[in-house]
Amino acid sequence: MGTLLSIQVDGYDARMPRRSGASAPPLTPTDEKVTINLGYVDLGQVDLLVQEGFYANRTDFIRTAIRQQLSLHAEAVRQVVSRKTLVLGIQHYTAADLQAVQAAGQRLQIRVLGLASIAPDVSPALALATIESLTVLGALRASAEVKEALKQRIRYS
Repeated sequence: MGTLLSIQVDGYDARMPRRSGASAPPLTPTDEKVTINLGYVDLGQVDLLVQEGFYANRTDFIRTAIRQQLSLHAEAVRQVVSRKTLVLGIQHYTAADLQAVQAAGQRLQIRVLGLASIAPDVSPALALATIESLTVLGALRASAEVKEALKQRIRYS
């Protein structure tokens, strides 16, 4: 397999100086940082394509490759989302949302493909009282206290 080199998904590595005028794109609230390992030959080929202007930077190449694969498998993703009754995209829960659930005497079974976000104003007690289960394919953003309180109910699958 060869020697592996870690690169950050923002497209820059300390061993590779930034091209003049190139800067890392700012992370938006829907971005999640990912680290990948590439062999030196693969990384060299990516860098060559970037250097020749096919892609703006490593991130551009990686995002394009990921989008091509997701497009290739779009129908399979759609079928699984439908079968597993997943919310596709961003699902955000505030204290007011969960208080309304609690007032209705209900509990949530949250299933998200994308980003599940629990607002900072949600207390661990409110989360425990209203969230029966939480399945996330993607990322979960919540306070450390809420994540700790829900740890037995969270599935990353």
